[in-house]
Amino acid sequence: MALPAGAARVDRMNRDAVYRRLPRPLQHAAVSAAGLESRLRRYDRSFERLVHELRDRETWSHDRLRAFRDERLRAFLTRAAETSPYYRELAPLEIDSLPVLEKDDVRRNAARIRGEGDRRGLIAQRTSGTTGQGLNFVTTRAALREQWAVWWRYLAWHGVSRDTWCGYFFEKTLVPREQAKPPFWRYNVPARQVMFSTQHMSEANLPAYVAELRRRRLRWLHGYPSALALLAEHVSRGDVDLGYQVEHVTLASENVLDHQRDTIARAFGVRPRQHYAMTEAVANASECERGSLHVDEDFAFVELVEDRIVGTNLSNPAFPMIRYATNDVAVAAEPCSCGRPGRTIRVDGREEDYVLLPDGTRLGRLDHVFKDAVTVREAQITQRRVGEVTVNVVPGDGYSPDGERAFLEDLRRRVGADTTVRVEYCERIPRDPSGKLRFVISDVAGLERDR
Repeated sequence: MALPAGAARVDRMNRDAVYRRLPRPLQHAAVSAAGLESRLRRYDRSFERLVHELRDRETWSHDRLRAFRDERLRAFLTRAAETSPYYRELAPLEIDSLPVLEKDDVRRNAARIRGEGDRRGLIAQRTSGTTGQGLNFVTTRAALREQWAVWWRYLAWHGVSRDTWCGYFFEKTLVPREQAKPPFWRYNVPARQVMFSTQHMSEANLPAYVAELRRRRLRWLHGYPSALALLAEHVSRGDVDLGYQVEHVTLASENVLDHQRDTIARAFGVRPRQHYAMTEAVANASECERGSLHVDEDFAFVELVEDRIVGTNLSNPAFPMIRYATNDVAVAAEPCSCGRPGRTIRVDGREEDYVLLPDGTRLGRLDHVFKDAVTVREAQITQRRVGEVTVNVVPGDGYSPDGERAFLEDLRRRVGADTTVRVEYCERIPRDPSGKLRFVISDVAGLERDR
């Protein structure tokens, strides 16, 4: 049985406090114990069969896949109307007539959205949220297994197996912040992961990260685009030889910027691949070997509503989220030549990742400004009011006024003469509470919806 949100938060804090006091070998053991628990939740005897069924659907026609998705959607809506008090009031449930469900709607109505079926064995889930405002809900074991099966289908496209050891660049809490010397990583043996801390990735510490990669010869790197780009920039700038060939780089949890992708490919000699997913499981998309981001149509019902991804989590009857607004911005892309059925999309970030110009224009894809700024280690654009933007820059080796002038001129051409551009220098760009780096932070980008 899941703990109430407040009690669960206190329990996590208590466990974290105990973990920080453990000797390092016991921290490794604790991480592996948690990894084993997760492994048992995610995988069972039916898991490989589930992956096989998912892979078989890659060979279906578009019409057959769409029919499968639509039939699954009808069954999901019927069950939601029967078991969820929130959706029972909206019945009959027709997808085209239902309102878009915002995150605040879910928070206010969580108890009524939750299904009234068998509550044994449910798993508590939580999301961090872009601004730290999280969301707590429950899911079933079957739904969690399917979510991970879709993930492993995507990895199989690129030759990654469950036996492949991974350098995992997401963690910000496993290594205590006050630790000043390596190792800045912990081992999750059941998941075959070396879990690197993203909050210790300073210039002084990065050689230790490279040494661990070289020692372990980790062929698969997976993490935040911002973290792996930082590592890649260090490798490229220092002309570091890893001593082996990285074979797979996969990215998740942040919008992938073009200059990050280029930096990673240049350093490791392999094109990074993107996976778009979320804990709520209302939408999923996987990048194929030809570089297209395919909507996983058989997993969730995905709509593009005013360029926003709106999704329905077909796998989780314990907490049905129907037409849930992800706040992620995407557009339809050209069909892919790989032959897989379904739609392709391009994810352009979140609504808050846009600068609002004085004439009401919402300006995105600003990462192109830094495509040739190889002496910029990290950058972030912030907007507190319309007509002003600030560029926060972490200068790298060789940073010069000429290089700065070049990207500022490009940025000014994009934002126009009626927007003031300032530059501020810093040693590191702060991450949000979940450890992610947001390229644009705008407090005003949603205002055009109210105009």
